[in-house]
Amino acid sequence: MSVLDQGSPRKKTKSVYISTVISIALVLLMTGLLGLILVHAKNLSKYVKENIVLNVIVNENVNEGDVLSLQKDIEKDPYVLRTEYVSKELAAKSLKEDLGEDFVEYLGHNPLLPSIDIFLKEQYANSDSIQPFINKLEQNSRVKEIVYQESLIDMVNKNIRIISIIVLAFAVILLIIAVALINNTIRLAIYSQRFLIKSMQLIGATKNFIRKPYIMYGIVHGIIGSLIAILLLIFALQFAQQQIPELVFLRNWYEFGAIFIVVVILGILISGLSTYFAVTKYLKAKSHSLYR
Repeated sequence: MSVLDQGSPRKKTKSVYISTVISIALVLLMTGLLGLILVHAKNLSKYVKENIVLNVIVNENVNEGDVLSLQKDIEKDPYVLRTEYVSKELAAKSLKEDLGEDFVEYLGHNPLLPSIDIFLKEQYANSDSIQPFINKLEQNSRVKEIVYQESLIDMVNKNIRIISIIVLAFAVILLIIAVALINNTIRLAIYSQRFLIKSMQLIGATKNFIRKPYIMYGIVHGIIGSLIAILLLIFALQFAQQQIPELVFLRNWYEFGAIFIVVVILGILISGLSTYFAVTKYLKAKSHSLYR
């Protein structure tokens, strides 16, 4: 007859284990939310960096065919994510909308020059990488000048770096707290089973025989708690995107899936290990110490 047949901990302390599962789910929910914040912060950083624009102003005597040829040459560069050709007419239309009046009609001609907007890849959107890239472009005879906001780029990278450090530090602290809370919750649940554990040991059951069902229950509770946490995380994601539609640009279900897998693994590992150590503690304890 197995330990489960002799006295199932689940049957005897059902309410204790329900509260354990809920506690595990809530702690894993907080951990998962922090993971989602990290992913969104990373994707926001990437989105901002990849939308920093370098305006390549083309010389006036360069025809449109040569400008398009220059655009293709630029797109081949490993630094470049994408480019957009802005003709004189399109530049005039955009400026007209900004000014609210037709300056071309006032001046009698369009003084604007065609340009190419360059968007760099995330890893190259910093001053150290941009300057060599600009120096190389300026050697091209078709390029008149290159305009970009160096101070903005430096500010963006500095702020992203500071925010990343703060969020990562908070993540480490929360993970430690999560482990401690789940461990304490499981220790309290096993505490209610200390007399049963010692009784089975006194009648000759081996330590592994006693530990196995408790560890299995711990793993199952970890899985159930993590699945509840994942469902709540999905609801939280849907709610956040309804309230802030712009978050759709930062959505990456592959990364979200990785977070969900990590939540399940954390639930299994923390619950299983905490149960193992909690049961082992009472297996090693003297009978008289159980009354403390």
